[in-house]
Amino acid sequence: MGSRERKRAERRKRKRRTQPAEPLAGDGSAVADATPQRRPDTEEAGSSFQERMAQRSEERNAAVRATLEPLEEGERPRAVTVGAVISGIAALVFTVSAIVAAVGSVEISGEEPTPAPLAIFAAALWLMTWGMWKSRYWAVLGFEMLLVLVLVATGLGLVQVSTVPQLVATLVLLLGAGTLFYFMIRAMARIQMPEPPGRGPS
Repeated sequence: MGSRERKRAERRKRKRRTQPAEPLAGDGSAVADATPQRRPDTEEAGSSFQERMAQRSEERNAAVRATLEPLEEGERPRAVTVGAVISGIAALVFTVSAIVAAVGSVEISGEEPTPAPLAIFAAALWLMTWGMWKSRYWAVLGFEMLLVLVLVATGLGLVQVSTVPQLVATLVLLLGAGTLFYFMIRAMARIQMPEPPGRGPS
């Protein structure tokens, strides 16, 4: 064998040593790796972006719930107490207004107010006041909806203010309603938690 052929044979041997061994099939033939390569930035098919965001949101909610404590028997969150007092004052105002509209001759913008709507709203506020005083979830939820209406109306009212006192009063109302709304959300979460032993049903 000539020197040129020996060099070729040695190069082929070295090349075979450096190449990785391929898996063999049952008949001894080499089988190519058919497993598709995944890009590192792709996720599993069943895990979409919305599902991942929902999972992260649930994890954050679980972390917040872990910091809350369930209500003791007879306990009422402070924010709910404040809401009950405000609701009671509003109920009293609407009750007096309904009585005055029914028995008196009061005119507002040239028209006499109808007592029926005032009385219905006053009754709803009295019921909400009782429910919040008893730490009932439905009452707190109803007051939260009322706060949302106040926030929207107050925010729209900022466009129409013409004096500094009106601006200050509107901002104070907006800040107070927003703060109470935030703390009542946490109170609602505590009311929804499992009740301690010995407490009756809501």
